[in-house]
Amino acid sequence: MRHKASLIVTLIAWLFATGSHWDLVQTFAWGKMFAKYSQTMSYADAARLTFTADNFCGICEFVQEADTSDDPAAPAKAGSREITLALGQDARVIVPRPDSSPWSLREPRLPRPLGGARPTPPPRA
Repeated sequence: MRHKASLIVTLIAWLFATGSHWDLVQTFAWGKMFAKYSQTMSYADAARLTFTADNFCGICEFVQEADTSDDPAAPAKAGSREITLALGQDARVIVPRPDSSPWSLREPRLPRPLGGARPTPPPRA
């Protein structure tokens, strides 16, 4: 049970971190608008009116404002504290050389095994 709860909490945190909660709220708003319009008109007209950009409801406008304000390129709001972490342009990955030289194909003998000599089996009675 504890493992399932931690998976659920992780999934919810991931959804909030990626902004998927706005998609869920937008889907709810579209469903509400479609249900309202389909009471007085055909389903095709209700769907067309629901998804037109000129006919936003209050929830759709709120989601659009909130979704665009999460843009990292947008300037920070007054009074908010934001920490920006970035790597410089000259960030490099340093990989050290191996301790031993690589085995050459010119050498006729095989390289030494890493573990040393193989142990001898015990004598049989």
